[in-house]
Amino acid sequence: MEKTIIPNNYQSTLNVYDTQTAIGFIKRCFEEALTGSLKLKRVSAPLFVDERSGLNDNLSGTERPVKFDVPALSDNGEVVHSLAKWKRVALKQYDFHSGNGLYADMNAIRRDEELDNLHSIYVDQWDWERVITKEQRTIDYLKETVQGLVNAMAETASRLHTKYPNVDVSIDTSVSFVTSQELADLYPDLDSKEREHAYVKEHPTTFILQIGDVLKHGTPHDNRAPDYDDWALNGDLLFWHEPLQCAMELSSMGIRVDDQALLAQLEKANAKERLEFPYHQQVINNELPLTIGGGIGQSRMCMLLLGKAHIGEVQVSLWDEETINACHEKIFLL
Repeated sequence: MEKTIIPNNYQSTLNVYDTQTAIGFIKRCFEEALTGSLKLKRVSAPLFVDERSGLNDNLSGTERPVKFDVPALSDNGEVVHSLAKWKRVALKQYDFHSGNGLYADMNAIRRDEELDNLHSIYVDQWDWERVITKEQRTIDYLKETVQGLVNAMAETASRLHTKYPNVDVSIDTSVSFVTSQELADLYPDLDSKEREHAYVKEHPTTFILQIGDVLKHGTPHDNRAPDYDDWALNGDLLFWHEPLQCAMELSSMGIRVDDQALLAQLEKANAKERLEFPYHQQVINNELPLTIGGGIGQSRMCMLLLGKAHIGEVQVSLWDEETINACHEKIFLL
């Protein structure tokens, strides 16, 4: 089965030059809307971290980080997968208080990523994190934050349409919230990706709650690292992507683990050895603020709002020969 999909009669609304200009416009608009909605300040972010710090995102646990030696140091460096844990430490170091937070432009290399219309080995996203109180560690607060992100996206889409009238992608601000267990109960004969496709087709803006823990049928909806999101208070934000006729995940986010959730999830994941890392010790000893945070894919958002059929139309990356050959007539890969 071919991994690259070329929609019938597909033609990009904007040419290459206008696409580049529109990408910059989207990023500026969304950053303004995001910072206003969540009270975030921009900070500089690392491209790599010490491999022994425990700060890198382990994703599902199987992806290999890009490592390199640093002659001036005794340890290796690792290119980040995301800033999921680094941001929480930064909030403490920068002395952020409840109700305020930060965001950063995150660039990563995910060498083991499958290459298809939605996936690249290069990842660019807005990584954000906000300090919360103990009382805000609730599903209701998570839903409220999700709604704020969706509203910021809808505002961006509206401004984009004003500037480029031919680009007519709108964002449905009515978010449908569904737990991963409810999704499995609705579609017992489908796998997790098929469930997402079926549900999001009927609910074009969907937030799937509680991802990472094992469901009743014995496996999780999706694998999730045990040491940043609280699996009971997290989720994925998905939108219906019309050109590809599929569900597109744009953001993974959640309320972060406290000491009890971290211990419980490391036990479930058989990963208690991570307690030796400095980051995990800080969580266990309650030395880090309670936070909510996530990542929002920059290229994915541009792809969605511009109606593009391939992520290579909005970012520069490396592509295999099959992808290049499949795209050469109708899709211009940057």
